[in-house]
Amino acid sequence: MRLAIPLGKFVAENKLGEVYAAETGFKLKTNPDTVRAPDVSFIRQERVEQVGDTEGFWPGAPDLAVEVNSPGDRIGEVEEKVQAWLNAGARLVWVVSPKLRVVTVCRSLNDIETLTEKDTLDGGEVVPGFRFPVAELFAL
Repeated sequence: MRLAIPLGKFVAENKLGEVYAAETGFKLKTNPDTVRAPDVSFIRQERVEQVGDTEGFWPGAPDLAVEVNSPGDRIGEVEEKVQAWLNAGARLVWVVSPKLRVVTVCRSLNDIETLTEKDTLDGGEVVPGFRFPVAELFAL
């Protein structure tokens, strides 16, 4: 929530699109169906308008998918999720690692950056203007 609330507020204030919580499922593939639900997601306003009201799962990937590592998550599982999001069309994936106190920013499978508490998370072209200090994610 330390990221979802400021992201949601920023997106709403700037009319950039919609931010969704973990309950929102995205249908990444059909036959067999592959549905994933990131911890936080963002969809640009033009895509929200294009798709309109949907019943069931959102068709395709969000523009931004945020995954928060749980203590039981295996590295391979997290890598598979990132790859699935990017392959399905996500433009940005943030992996928050509370144990390591870092955020891994994945713009593609070849463009990956790790941010520490000294850095600032930036929405780049996906969520233009959004900036959030990584240290605030892990503040007690």
